[in-house]
Amino acid sequence: MNTVAPKPVLTRAAEAETASDPSSVMTLLADFGTGGSGLTSYRSTFAEGAVGAPAHFHTRASEMFFVIGGALQVLVDDEVKVLTEGDFLLVPPHTPHAFAAAPGSVADVLFTFTPGMPRFDYLRLLNRVMRGEASPQEIKDSSEQYDNHYVDSPVWRAALEAAAK
Repeated sequence: MNTVAPKPVLTRAAEAETASDPSSVMTLLADFGTGGSGLTSYRSTFAEGAVGAPAHFHTRASEMFFVIGGALQVLVDDEVKVLTEGDFLLVPPHTPHAFAAAPGSVADVLFTFTPGMPRFDYLRLLNRVMRGEASPQEIKDSSEQYDNHYVDSPVWRAALEAAAK
């Protein structure tokens, strides 16, 4: 079998693509299959009150969260937890999860998906939806392509409602 060895991937901060909306900035670091990357990784900074992602799961990838600063409220299955600076969370495939800046806090988080699959186009689409430049239906229609399957979570809805009070 003829395989190509992976190559190092270096993304300089000054050269990284960013996608922003009024509540967050995503810095795209490494996308699976691009430049030899075997995973997908990006950094998101969330303003106070920012909602990161509704309840969803992935069927093929584990998602890793590392909190660089601030605090992130996270749904894992049916439990809501708050992660603070230095905390790490690994969410395996088929596990419903969601995230937002913790109430009263900003959040700076490194996300990594492994095994990787190209996801930067999904993040770009999500950003266009957040800015009102694309329809939420486009996100729904891309769920299989990007392995993002949305679910209803009464626990997460209640946590967001409590945070809004």
